[in-house]
Amino acid sequence: MKIGIIGLGLIGGSLGLGLRSLGHTVLGVSRQAQTCQRAIARGAVDDASVSLALMQTVDAIFLCTPLAAMEATVVELVPYLATDTVLTDVGSVKGWVVETIAPLWSNFVGGHPMAGTAESGIEAAQQDLFINAAYVLTPTDATPARAIQLIEDLVRPLQTRLYHCTPNDHDRAVAWISHLPVMTSASLIAACIGEADPAVLGLAYALASSGFRDTSRVGGGNPELGVMMARYNQAALTRSLHAYRNHLNQIITQIEQADWQSLETSLIETQQARSEFLEG
Repeated sequence: MKIGIIGLGLIGGSLGLGLRSLGHTVLGVSRQAQTCQRAIARGAVDDASVSLALMQTVDAIFLCTPLAAMEATVVELVPYLATDTVLTDVGSVKGWVVETIAPLWSNFVGGHPMAGTAESGIEAAQQDLFINAAYVLTPTDATPARAIQLIEDLVRPLQTRLYHCTPNDHDRAVAWISHLPVMTSASLIAACIGEADPAVLGLAYALASSGFRDTSRVGGGNPELGVMMARYNQAALTRSLHAYRNHLNQIITQIEQADWQSLETSLIETQQARSEFLEG
């Protein structure tokens, strides 16, 4: 099958590597000619261009642009598409994407591969990035069954764990396990650097190790991605932030009141609950 990928960063490049390893022909589009050249050199695509005209002959397209660029990209892309071309995306928000893109192209299936690394760009692309990763599709009642089946047939051989849900349910779920952690992790870093005593702050820098590294990792990621999570999933993220603040206030009260029994009970509950997320 001939597959198009628009946006040759970590996700787009990794999709290209994976799909080509399965025998598909992959054509890529990037805003930067240098990225196109690197994608070809790395084997992520068979050919690449800065022009969307390259997408005229493909059977399916993965839209891997930033959320903010997605609508304009599809508007520009539509004149080049064959009527039966299937379009999907990899955005971390689905409600806004489906509401915006589906009216522009009926053969659209919302998608979100739950995979990534701390690195970005085509140089970070990995052929095995999606192995055992959740891959969420968010079709609606209006999504053609053929389009859904085609995308399933493409992503399942990448050894993904395929899920279907509504766009709204997706956004509420990822607000908890993806978008909220970015904001709370960023807040942790901001609180730490707010230490007024330079000597204490310097000592904190020197002593920071695995615990701080693990809890601060996502808060130290790409600021543009964090803003897009908040902008395009505003309602669900705000809801989760308020709930988080309530739990944080509860812990503050337990510590202020030296209520060690209640604090221990809370920590036992979270210790036991964590495995449900990691083993899911």
